[in-house]
Amino acid sequence: MMKQEEMKNTELFDLTQTIAARLFGMYTYPWEALSHIGKCITSIGKHLPEEEYQKLGTNIWIHKSAKIARSVMMTGPAIICAGAEIRQGAFLRGNTIIGEKAVVGNSCELKNAILFNGVQVPHYNYVGDSILGYKAHMGAGAVTSNVKSDKTLVKVHAADGDIETGLKKMGAILGDGVEVGCNSVLNPGTVIGKNTNIYPLSSVRGCIAPNSIFKKPGEVVEKEVRE
Repeated sequence: MMKQEEMKNTELFDLTQTIAARLFGMYTYPWEALSHIGKCITSIGKHLPEEEYQKLGTNIWIHKSAKIARSVMMTGPAIICAGAEIRQGAFLRGNTIIGEKAVVGNSCELKNAILFNGVQVPHYNYVGDSILGYKAHMGAGAVTSNVKSDKTLVKVHAADGDIETGLKKMGAILGDGVEVGCNSVLNPGTVIGKNTNIYPLSSVRGCIAPNSIFKKPGEVVEKEVRE
């Protein structure tokens, strides 16, 4: 498991790889930013250069180099950054930031989420009330579960004690370079450290240390360092 210190924004993310860096700089832990994504988007959007971004409606900004399929459905606030690709049938439900060269694939649904640059959620993924770090990747069918079955507030279970988030809805926090296998479920309050791999068909809860391989609950091994 991870300690509370390892879950700080500065430990999980390269903050130069998101347009929302200022938001994360205001808080210690990433879940503290979840309730403020919408306001962050509208604040950033007001200052985006018109020669680079097209504005739709009152609060959706799309970089002119982004590729958006005609069948995409989106509601604001939202920012879609340079080189991002939103494929057929994707549904952006509001409060979403899609980083540079990120991919949101066919039939994916995003809601109240930040995708850092280079993130890929390319096939049948649900990402709600979650943050995905630089170049994180979710395999086909992998989803974030963002509400507990008993509807109580989400806690983050660190090795050195639980952290009360005060949130009824919190999905998963993925550090930079995390790989999530196909058809996995990330349960509410899951935090996964940098460069960790999750086996396919996993049900993940709690906090998984960086540079690990999650095979199944109770079986997490450290990655071998190859020179």
